[in-house]
Amino acid sequence: MDFLLWLEQTSFSEWVRESSSLFAYPTILFLHTIGLATVVGVNAGIDLRILGFAPEVPVAPMTRLFPVMWVAFGINALSGTALLIADATTKLTSPVFYVKMIFIALALVDLRLLKTHVFGDPFIDKGPLSPNAKILAVTSLIFWVGAITAGRLMAYIGPVSGVR
Repeated sequence: MDFLLWLEQTSFSEWVRESSSLFAYPTILFLHTIGLATVVGVNAGIDLRILGFAPEVPVAPMTRLFPVMWVAFGINALSGTALLIADATTKLTSPVFYVKMIFIALALVDLRLLKTHVFGDPFIDKGPLSPNAKILAVTSLIFWVGAITAGRLMAYIGPVSGVR
């Protein structure tokens, strides 16, 4: 707990949490929201296409969206880390935070499996997609919904920021 208190007392944490600057908490939270919307939105679009929505859209060219998702995830990871250290004693003692992290880890593993096993198939658009591809798409959607839900529940379940 001493480390978490120290982390919250660093000048960067105090700036994020207490500064009236638009570039502090508001911008970091905005970047976190944009990163999340981009990575999950693009990923959901790919998942829905794999599940049969918009069958006229070829799947193979969607591989170009993976770098977009990874950049968005990087933005989300950096902004999330800044938000985390600004409130470390609350977030890192909340079981819901760890549920969120597990869902994110599962979603990233799923994304990697999609890239390797679905988009790695040279005949991806030559026939119907495999049942395994559809299972990966469904689990991807479940994992991202779980991560988003857990993230929102952190404000309501477990330790609450500012209450000690």
